Amino acid sequence: MNKKNKLKTSFMSIPENESLARVICASFISQLNPTLEELTDVKTAVSEAVTNCIVHAYENKDDGIIYMDCMIEDSKITVDVKDYGKGIEDVKKAMEPMYTSNPEAERSGMGFTVMETFMDEILVDSIVGVGTKVHMTKTIPQRDF
Repeated sequence: MNKKNKLKTSFMSIPENESLARVICASFISQLNPTLEELTDVKTAVSEAVTNCIVHAYENKDDGIIYMDCMIEDSKITVDVKDYGKGIEDVKKAMEPMYTSNPEAERSGMGFTVMETFMDEILVDSIVGVGTKVHMTKTIPQRDF
């Protein structure tokens, strides 16, 4: 079965929209009949990516916009979360477990690690002063029910 579908959405950089992003993405990918574990994996990764936009890119200011694009191609899910915030100076360092750019805010520094754990692939492109795009993929095996 050849399946292809796309979704594009955007929302304000406020904490309440982190759960909205999770629900939107979960609803969209449900057409692939993921297991509860697979669905939770994707929702958790999306949550971390959106939270990074809110906390780091826009520094908890509610005037930013977060863009989320979801795509299904056959059994592969692609989720892109993008912001036009402050950007990341050193992506490689930011992706190290336990690294946080703001230790006084009591952040765990595990956001990218969580995304890498729950998705098959994660790529991060960032330019300081321009913004960041997190590209995540996961394959959901086709099942006969």
